[in-house]
Amino acid sequence: MITSSPAEFLEAFAALEPLPDASPTARAAFLVAPAAFSLAGESARDNAYMDMGLTVDPQRALAQHAELARALREDCPVVTFPGDPQTPDAVFPNNVFGTAPGRFVVGRMRHPVRQLEATRADIREFFGDVLGYDEIDLSACPDMAAELTGSLIIDRARRVGFCGLGERCNEAGAAAMHKAFDLRLTFCFDLEPTEYHTNVVMTLLASLAVILAADGFADPAVPEAIAAAYDDRVIHLDVAHKRAFAANAIALCGDRVWMSARAAASLTDAQNQTLADHGFAVGSVDLSEIEKAGGSLRCCVGEIY
Repeated sequence: MITSSPAEFLEAFAALEPLPDASPTARAAFLVAPAAFSLAGESARDNAYMDMGLTVDPQRALAQHAELARALREDCPVVTFPGDPQTPDAVFPNNVFGTAPGRFVVGRMRHPVRQLEATRADIREFFGDVLGYDEIDLSACPDMAAELTGSLIIDRARRVGFCGLGERCNEAGAAAMHKAFDLRLTFCFDLEPTEYHTNVVMTLLASLAVILAADGFADPAVPEAIAAAYDDRVIHLDVAHKRAFAANAIALCGDRVWMSARAAASLTDAQNQTLADHGFAVGSVDLSEIEKAGGSLRCCVGEIY
């Protein structure tokens, strides 16, 4: 079922129990290292978190990315693919590649500079030939925008999707991702025009709690419905927290949430306590150089289910 009605979503969500054989967190993660890291003007057209006036240090970005991989290995195995100088800002693979059990999904990126990432034969061969996943390729669909888990937040325990519509994901893309990830329910909604991805305004923590920036949604009834679905197990963010990428976080195990050092520093004592009350400690990594490209820690992490 795909719906854009908050009332229909809440009714359908209430009828969906977590699946006994579904893991709420990934069994491994994959990253793509920066190579000749730089900012892409195409991406900046609809990413308000980017500032093309900034200079970047490619070596510092590479060092921060390596530290991210090292840190995440505390919670799950991590595979890092080498970067490609032809795609110098390709450090956010979760928009391009995603998985569900036995499935490898290739997204349809909006901008041509990001579409190049979907042609990576080595990543496709790793999932197809090494892991034996069935490939579902959305990248060649010209009428579609489907930027995977940038646009689509997934409750893996229930197979429920939360899909923000905008320039990076349209209705055709939402329907294709609903099918590709084998979801039981997808809640579609419009993001505020200044937001490019859902994962900068929302994340789910092991299907248990939600980090939510309500001002990123066009209709205030949408974040209210999401909060109600999770019995108000919510860490609410204001604009400053959102701008610090506090919603661009990920749980790779059931008791820790990873976010950038900037995001972690933005949290109040009360927010940290709320996370702790829901069973989550905060892990953080300095990604200040990579964040100049308009994304943060969660964007860097592809999940392997």
